[in-house]
Amino acid sequence: MEITADNIMKIILDLTDEAVQFLCDTITFPSVRGKEGPVNRYIHSALSHYCDESRLMQIPNSFKEHPLYSWPMEDLQYDDTQNLRLKIFGTSPEKARSLLFNAHSDVVPPSKNQVNPFKPQIKDGVIFGRGACDDKGQIAVLYLVIRALRKMNVKPQGDIWFEIVVEEENGGNGTLFMTLDPVKADAAIVLEASDGEIYPAVRGAVWFEIICYGKPGHSGRAGDVVSALKEAVKAMSVLEEYHHQLLTSSRGKNTLFDKFENPMPVTFGIMNSGDWPATAPATATIKGVFGFLPNSTIREVQEGMINAIKNSSHEWLRENFELKFNMLNNEGNEIPIDHPIVKELSAAMEKTNQQPIISAMTAACDAWRYNNTLKIPTVVFGAGSLKYAHSNQEQIKIEEIQKTAAALILLIHQWCVLEKA
Repeated sequence: MEITADNIMKIILDLTDEAVQFLCDTITFPSVRGKEGPVNRYIHSALSHYCDESRLMQIPNSFKEHPLYSWPMEDLQYDDTQNLRLKIFGTSPEKARSLLFNAHSDVVPPSKNQVNPFKPQIKDGVIFGRGACDDKGQIAVLYLVIRALRKMNVKPQGDIWFEIVVEEENGGNGTLFMTLDPVKADAAIVLEASDGEIYPAVRGAVWFEIICYGKPGHSGRAGDVVSALKEAVKAMSVLEEYHHQLLTSSRGKNTLFDKFENPMPVTFGIMNSGDWPATAPATATIKGVFGFLPNSTIREVQEGMINAIKNSSHEWLRENFELKFNMLNNEGNEIPIDHPIVKELSAAMEKTNQQPIISAMTAACDAWRYNNTLKIPTVVFGAGSLKYAHSNQEQIKIEEIQKTAAALILLIHQWCVLEKA
């Protein structure tokens, strides 16, 4: 069979029903943090016989001691948790380019008012359910890619890896674990819902916890008390100002982000303080996320946040706060827009009648662990829209899964060189 966009799409159409069933099956697994093992074993059972090598990689409990481990939880155990690495052997790996794909099987907990989040529904060609686009729909894309390559009876000259990882949502521990036993690839595609856009640039994120301390007391003695809650409000204002300064100084340094009004938002998501309306509270805690562009680093942003409060005009606050960074910490990453993986993915999209749009990801993901740590040029690309991720209407169109898979198969043909098996 000639490897053309039309022939690839015919095979994808033939395989679509089983890919949809595969996606629906994976959605039924409530694979929130600590419960990803069963779904990864299911994926292994569904795909291992279509690949040349398949490894369920057990994560040891000792992994929690790794210095880059994100968001430790005292009671979390890894006895039932595995990553999955699949491989299709290249026929001439010493001569041809290799390619690595990454997607994650963990999901965030159900949203408020999300009905039957782990009971998938299909309506008018759209699949609904937790993980539909983030990120199990992307695993369904890889399912189609792997199945289609086998049905086409072709083999790549270069090696192809597929890594299905846990704990992306809380900071990328699953992909971090993969970097401890790394593969050597010439490029990587991290699959996330991107509206079919190609992201050579991804912003970073620091999740933070601020604890502000006050001088508690009765509301009738206002001159003798300091409300930790009021100090926390001041701290938010200080961090907003630091964010504005950082965004202003970053303009023009990562040009793919310049079209966005605020590509690196600071978000204050949780505040806890006080136990009585007429008492100034002793402590106030804020949890949130501070975004930043690839021209800054995690350490620079963390130090900048601390110094912004220490050097603020608020005398009490300067000496009475703690700033912790023990949750998610992701670097940003970027490769040139004329890098071969960007150009060849764009060409593959054009051949499948899709308009390639090169942009930047204004959320954080695992791409930096390949790009920055392993020095593998990495882009983010995938089916579905980020606007539905983490929402009570999470969904993905079947047609988008098909088109994304078709583009990736053509990319593999261009990058790894497919030939008759």
